[in-house]
Amino acid sequence: MDKSSSTGQLLFHLFAAFAEFERNLILERSSAGRMAARARGRYGGRPEKLNKQDLTLLKTLYDNGTPIKTIAEQWKVSRTTIYRYLNKLNNQEN
Repeated sequence: MDKSSSTGQLLFHLFAAFAEFERNLILERSSAGRMAARARGRYGGRPEKLNKQDLTLLKTLYDNGTPIKTIAEQWKVSRTTIYRYLNKLNNQEN
């Protein structure tokens, strides 16, 4: 395509406009899909390792003096994950 001629410039701009239009359609469909998933209760991302029942037990074990390493081994997660959940629980209480 020769962009130095008027016809070449017209074709170039037409192709660019179609590409932009298609990109906008893709964005709209993606956004609609995410909104539909949220309406069904899905939010994306990685699932939580521990559920609410596990968190209650985790807090009880920690309050009773069980070492973090032992708690982490019990649920097969890292110590960092346990600390993250404990911080989240402490922030919810405050």
